[in-house]
Amino acid sequence: MKIINKDNFFGTACTIYAVLSLSKIGLEYIVQGSYGSYQENLLTMFLLSVLGTFVISQHYRFDKYPLLAVIIGQYVALVAVVLLLTWVSGKFHTIHENAYWDMFWSFSIPYAILVVLYYTKLFYEIRCANRALQEVKKLSGNKAKDKEGQ
Repeated sequence: MKIINKDNFFGTACTIYAVLSLSKIGLEYIVQGSYGSYQENLLTMFLLSVLGTFVISQHYRFDKYPLLAVIIGQYVALVAVVLLLTWVSGKFHTIHENAYWDMFWSFSIPYAILVVLYYTKLFYEIRCANRALQEVKKLSGNKAKDKEGQ
């Protein structure tokens, strides 16, 4: 039995990379006794990735609302969190004068790309499921007609 296949290869590689990166950051903290800006940036990216993935994964809870409103609501909520994290970070460290703008774009561009990919894949899977459902209905309708004809 193959555990890693063409359908989960990239996800598995990304998971392994994330685990190795986080392990490296943890070991560096143990050895050095503090986080450098590089480690903080990687941890922030990981946190934002987990948060973004979680928020996008919750779209099904808002099925009664228009999809565009849900996407915009998710984006606004996540950007607010990003800007809040930047503000909190500014309370502990000196941040660049363009930090808010930089964080906004550093989050928005990858997020927009991934949202387009996610919802494209979601609609593709829905279309495939609908086709399969139509095929099942068609076959079950034919079986019912065959039984009536006997």
